[in-house]
Amino acid sequence: MYELAIIGGGPAGYNAAHKAAVNGLSVVLFEKAELGGVCLNEGCIPTKTLLYSAKLYEHASLSQKYGIFSENVTADFGKIADRKDKIVKKLVGAVRVKMRDAGVEVVKQEAFIQGKTAEGFSIKAADQEYEARRILLCTGSSAAMPPIPGLSEAGDTVVTARELLSLRERPESLVIIGGGVIGMEFASFFNSLGTKVSIVEMLPEILGGMDAGQSAMLRGIYAKKGVEFHLGCKVSEIKGGEVCFTDPDGQAQSVCGDRILLSTGRRPNVKGIGLENIGVTVGRGVEVDQYMRTNVPGVYAAGDITGFSMLAHTAVREAEVAVDNMLGKEDKMEYNAIPGVVYTNPEMAGAGLTEDKAPGCTVLALPMAYSGRFVAENERGEGQCKIVFDPQTRLVKGVHMLGNSSSEIIQTACLAISQGVTVDNLYKVVFPHPTVSEIIKETLGQECE
Repeated sequence: MYELAIIGGGPAGYNAAHKAAVNGLSVVLFEKAELGGVCLNEGCIPTKTLLYSAKLYEHASLSQKYGIFSENVTADFGKIADRKDKIVKKLVGAVRVKMRDAGVEVVKQEAFIQGKTAEGFSIKAADQEYEARRILLCTGSSAAMPPIPGLSEAGDTVVTARELLSLRERPESLVIIGGGVIGMEFASFFNSLGTKVSIVEMLPEILGGMDAGQSAMLRGIYAKKGVEFHLGCKVSEIKGGEVCFTDPDGQAQSVCGDRILLSTGRRPNVKGIGLENIGVTVGRGVEVDQYMRTNVPGVYAAGDITGFSMLAHTAVREAEVAVDNMLGKEDKMEYNAIPGVVYTNPEMAGAGLTEDKAPGCTVLALPMAYSGRFVAENERGEGQCKIVFDPQTRLVKGVHMLGNSSSEIIQTACLAISQGVTVDNLYKVVFPHPTVSEIIKETLGQECE
């Protein structure tokens, strides 16, 4: 009898397993594929590895702007892919060692919940049965497959992020259906290496959920780089390598590509794991309260399976909350300062309320060029810092940034929002000079000087 059975070895699962084990719980972790889940094997890490190579290539190609001259700069797609695989393998191995050192039993099999027992729950994996007092559901999510006519007939021309990451040769042209984070990051990578990229997005702007003004700015930057955007367009059919869609004026249009990437969101993995056998309530995903408890006592859920904030760092925090409550430590999940990052070139990051979701709030905005470090390292670089605050309480409610280094700076905003810091107190913080992070102080200076 284990104290805790965890189904799914992604960021939520393996971090929960480690935390529970080092705090004295006996833990069994089921993962049918590789430890690390989608994030480590098919998402966050491999894409960032590719994007870093693309950024180096782009910098080398444009190095003359910085007084550095290099000739015949080329990119070897196969070697870039090989390095990605090496990084993933190394990090998966590190997670495996972390589980071993914590005393977590890892079962590399698909798990199925058979039902309740007198003391907990019965789980079957392959031909073996396991019993646990508690269950933590961390099965993650899968790429959504919209019902587009011609999708199945298109064969391997249509890919998800998983298949696209497995390519060993660069496609000459790529059509991306969906202009969200995943779509834009792949657009950035392939555009940098010379692929003709077209994006078909149903919404009127890319990156829904991020700051709309900065999303438009980023779109403008990539349009100048040659990415073709079709906004407010609904895909009607796929004919081989041709994506047919209706534009905002109701006119039939189409665009062709050697590959077509489906990037239309993700769906929680709630089927085939036996949730119905124990009566877990499922809506968009598994329903949980702020303590990550489901409606079934002893059953918790964390990560994409909840269908709420489908980000790896959210999953890790949700797992911490779940395990803390199992251990009798008071802890609850809050989502008001979850950072979102788009690892394009330039990067984009935000936390808290966006301008359009903050009626009555004051918005301060300043070009990133007000940071001397940004100007020094980004020749003719575009960007913006935007801070949203409540004029009555003076509390910081949101910070949104477009410009390189945004992904590393946004944690300052998360801390300010989550801890209830006012704009006046944040302005008094001493930022190191010269750093791009000073843009936060410069932006606040419009209000606080």
